[in-house]
Amino acid sequence: MITLTVAIVAAFGGFAAAFYAADFGTGWSIFSGLAVFGAFQGVCGVMLQRRVKRDMDAVQAVLAAGQRKLQEKMQRWQLRPPGSIQAAQKEIADDTRVFVREALAKTECLRKYRLYVPMMDRQIATAQLQLNWMIKDFRKVDELMPKALLIDPTMSAIKIARMHMKGEDSRDIAKVYGKAVRRARYNGNVLPAAAWSWIQVQRGDADGAFKTLTEALRKSDNETLKRNHALLMNNRAAHFSNSGLGDQWYSLLLEEPKVKMQRQRPVYR
Repeated sequence: MITLTVAIVAAFGGFAAAFYAADFGTGWSIFSGLAVFGAFQGVCGVMLQRRVKRDMDAVQAVLAAGQRKLQEKMQRWQLRPPGSIQAAQKEIADDTRVFVREALAKTECLRKYRLYVPMMDRQIATAQLQLNWMIKDFRKVDELMPKALLIDPTMSAIKIARMHMKGEDSRDIAKVYGKAVRRARYNGNVLPAAAWSWIQVQRGDADGAFKTLTEALRKSDNETLKRNHALLMNNRAAHFSNSGLGDQWYSLLLEEPKVKMQRQRPVYR
């Protein structure tokens, strides 16, 4: 790390200046060196944090602008629906791919901080994984997954979802889920619990899903988890649904949202 190296050199310089030039004692010279080290690290840290935030905000701005255009298009479709649901879904996917690719290009600007910011490579991999997930580029997702940081419930849920898609062993998925919920705050376990219990139901393990939700509800009061827990308690696994979580659930790509196109009614005069 360049900043750490320079800070150490500056600390030795501060020590030497105090000890030899100013004729301070050993204790005060060490204190001076540490003060120089801390001040240098603090100033560099603030400057780097601001620059990284600026570049990350640029990525977020591209995503926000793209999503805003999609929302405007869907609002227009409410007045004048497209020809078919399939055509609408394809157009949304194509538009999403365009602005996500632009955002991915913006993340490359973050690489210039790799020598200055700890774990910058892994932070970049995490951001790029989420973007590639949005456009279903699973080859790139699998390439980035080992480098990504599972720092929040969404990232843990994405990994759980991908492991299920690849047909990985339930015991391995359970380990990832266990790590995710152990460090989750209250209600921070909702998405991983929803994903893992849904997968268990899909794999024919309704009892396992019931146990997962029983444990999850000790740290959550989410209504969707409660509803599914009650359904499994009454042996109604066929009615299990995470649709109550809305876009948060569908972003995991385990299910497609049910879309109904509104047809214009003819106006007779």
